[in-house]
Amino acid sequence: MTSRRQARHDAMVILYQHEITREDVERLLESHAAEQGRPLDEYTPQVVAAVLGETARIDSVIDRCSSSWKSHRIAPLERSILRIAVHEMLDEEEIPLEVSIDEAVTLAKRFCSREAAALINGILGKLADEIHGDSRT
Repeated sequence: MTSRRQARHDAMVILYQHEITREDVERLLESHAAEQGRPLDEYTPQVVAAVLGETARIDSVIDRCSSSWKSHRIAPLERSILRIAVHEMLDEEEIPLEVSIDEAVTLAKRFCSREAAALINGILGKLADEIHGDSRT
């Protein structure tokens, strides 16, 4: 895995664990690094902090871009993946939108159901259309 790809994966794990356990994020970061036997990429705590600091804003974007599922109804792992991607799409200008979408869908395909990957792709695709304007119309 590339450094950024691994960092996204690690951030997904930390955000998921935090949502399920409400354990202290710093403790989760330290524990995850110890379990992996390697230091975490600097992007991991950065993206975790950004997502946790902007959860309400990110979830409102997810709600707006989802035609049938509100963020609170999406499973925690899928929601963690979506939150990372939405953060990147809105706040990380150096990351192309397509990369954030592809990475999120790849994580969903690997750790979630096929339906979850399609849901994530649809939500993020709608956000990309909003950001750049829908070129198909």
